[in-house]
Amino acid sequence: MTPPRVPVRRSRRRLVQLAVVALLSTFAVPVLSASPASASGPLRTHAAARGKFIGFAAATSPLANEAAYRTIAQTEFNQITAENVMKWDTTESSDNNWNFSGADQIVNFAVANNQQVHGHTLVWHSQTPGWVQGLGATAMRTAMQDHIATLVGRYANNASVVSWDVVNEVFDENGGFRSSFWYNTLGQSFIADAFRYARAADPDARLCINDYNVEGINAKSTAMYNLVQSLRAQNVPVDCVGFQGHLATQYGFPSDLQQNMQRFAALGVQVRVTELDVRIVMPRSTAKDTTQATYYSNVVNACMAVTACAGVTIWGFTDKYSWVPDTFPSEGAALLYDANYQQKPAYTAVHNALDNGTSDTQAPSTPSSLAASGITSSSVNLSWTASTDNVGVAGYDILRAPGTSGGSFAQVGTSTTASFSNTGLSANTSYRYQVRARDAAGNVSAVSNTVTVTTTGGGTGDTQAPSTPGNLAASGTTSSSTNLSWTASTDDVGVTGYDILRAPGTSGGSFAQVGTSTTASFSNTGLSANTSYRYQVRARDAAGNVSAVSNTVTVTTTGGGTGGGCSVTATVQTQWNGGYVMQPITVTNTGTSAISSWTVTFTLPPGHTLVGQWNGVITTSGQTATAKNAAYNGSLAPGASTTFGFQVARPSGDNSTASGFTCATP
Repeated sequence: MTPPRVPVRRSRRRLVQLAVVALLSTFAVPVLSASPASASGPLRTHAAARGKFIGFAAATSPLANEAAYRTIAQTEFNQITAENVMKWDTTESSDNNWNFSGADQIVNFAVANNQQVHGHTLVWHSQTPGWVQGLGATAMRTAMQDHIATLVGRYANNASVVSWDVVNEVFDENGGFRSSFWYNTLGQSFIADAFRYARAADPDARLCINDYNVEGINAKSTAMYNLVQSLRAQNVPVDCVGFQGHLATQYGFPSDLQQNMQRFAALGVQVRVTELDVRIVMPRSTAKDTTQATYYSNVVNACMAVTACAGVTIWGFTDKYSWVPDTFPSEGAALLYDANYQQKPAYTAVHNALDNGTSDTQAPSTPSSLAASGITSSSVNLSWTASTDNVGVAGYDILRAPGTSGGSFAQVGTSTTASFSNTGLSANTSYRYQVRARDAAGNVSAVSNTVTVTTTGGGTGDTQAPSTPGNLAASGTTSSSTNLSWTASTDDVGVTGYDILRAPGTSGGSFAQVGTSTTASFSNTGLSANTSYRYQVRARDAAGNVSAVSNTVTVTTTGGGTGGGCSVTATVQTQWNGGYVMQPITVTNTGTSAISSWTVTFTLPPGHTLVGQWNGVITTSGQTATAKNAAYNGSLAPGASTTFGFQVARPSGDNSTASGFTCATP
């Protein structure tokens, strides 16, 4: 059983830390170098490609005064949390005496560097001035409402400020409510009130509840789970749950972090790691650095594995300005960079977890011992010895050439196993086959040995070809696929199948077989966006007789012209008499290259009015709504996804919801 971690409290000032840094500078500490990351791309590039954010907690003094700090802050991260300057004691130290200078500095930096801001924190038992703590119930609730309305409202129209920690650290370690001045004066109701005040101040912001020591499944995290479930059942606008992630290597890693994230996600909320650091008992050593790097990697991997996890925020990034030594004098070195702004193994671990192998340049080994068996007049079974790869083999491409020599090899299929059945062959005909392996990064092996196959004869002397397939037509064309259908052929013995032929462009080029079908329809996938193709179909019988080709149909896929395309799926998260919330609405890049923006259109039933939105910019014209990406979630790598959501008011008794969702990449 892991010993409980010491409760964490962020320091308001750095005087002690600076003294410690000055003292440590007198004594040389061994420099521990990090192995280089697997690619030169910054963290934010790889995070964005995965549809996530990677953030840091910003200290305003070095942000203003240290070029090295500022360069890393703007280059490596796409999200910022203010470490202290959005807290109550800084923004409103006395009643209605406001100071936004530090908060504005953070927001302005984020705007200038295309970063999103997470506001931290509105209602907390710590760093709240005494004038608030001494108020009676009515005055305290009014002060809370005024503070939230003013602070959140100040940035409600700023597209970079996308989320807030509304309430922070409301539980004790046993899962009971913390005996804070908030709870003692107002009872549990202050939590729901705070969220409702925040929603009124900014209808679009994502509103979070945040705590520490809730990373694993335990009494405290279960209390949080039950609270969130209860609040959402009361239509309290709790949008996300923050796991702070203040970890220490001497206490072991919470191995059920991913499982815990997933159970919260099942409630319909977003999850995120909000304050990640991993402290070690000083001094540093190679072994301790390795353990720390593993913890960082584990956290990022858990978030990457949970669709509802929006991202990870590191609580700072350089040991020079870490809060840890102030609170844990014998511990430190908790962040990605050392005090001299040198990357540590922890940085490499985070980078590689975000990178997800996209910088892998090692090709799989060559498939070997390719052999054919089960040869008939129209098919052959292929098998080979599987390839190996430093990361993992993603699949195999099957290549075929006509005859026993000459001609070009072309891909006729793929397989995720070391075998493949090629059908639709002509009787008494020779073919040559090769196989090559590929990995997730797109590296391709050399081709295998070549095996030559000659199909058997057509049987009983049948020489009559099937009739020509008619009325070939295309439908359901997307950025990467199209559906073909035709009028079935007839034959004196029987049609055994159809060959689907494709040529590039609207004219010119040669038709090549891209698939077979035993029915009068076929779906051709893996196409490029905004690209034209021509299709024909021919029928064949068991004797190998082949019909004339059908009419030609020309298809142009949708998309942005660079291999991009998108799909959208929408979920009704919750609904009640008079309204509903749709979340997540998931946008996925279905193309073969990155997209930089997306547009989702949908229809609102009559009488339905949009009253809230997040992670997208939605406009309406009549009953047609158009949602465009926010500044931070338009760029998606192939296969990557992002989400947005909205809230709608509807007439009483009306149970209909928005429908007709379509996605485009303008």
